[in-house]
Amino acid sequence: MQSRTASCTCGQLSIEVEGEPGGVGVCHCLACQRRTGSVFAALAGFAVPYKVFGTATEYVRTGDQGAKFRFSFCPVCGSTVFHTEEGYEDRFVAVAVGAFADPSFPPPQDSVYDCRRHPWVQLPPGVIVYDKDPT
Repeated sequence: MQSRTASCTCGQLSIEVEGEPGGVGVCHCLACQRRTGSVFAALAGFAVPYKVFGTATEYVRTGDQGAKFRFSFCPVCGSTVFHTEEGYEDRFVAVAVGAFADPSFPPPQDSVYDCRRHPWVQLPPGVIVYDKDPT
């Protein structure tokens, strides 16, 4: 089974995941824009098991529908590497696609919070678009 490693900018924090992502998506919500410093977040979901190396600082944010997301970022360089949803930590992890530093990484399959997408951002053909969060 293929493994992939994603890491922060300085390399202090990394996560190793196995297999193909269960899904790849982008989020245009304002919280993700602020968190990433970009106009959207690109995330890939992986099933357990996963291994974390290094030390993370965590920030918990409550989503629009009440779910709590625990973001893990490097306390040295500040890069967000991955996050989990409280209550589902034993099932999956979402990893920042950019943290893989792999231009051949699979493209997104869906896009959420399209109502907040910057009009100049173009999505790849075939991406399923949701005005907000579909869950």
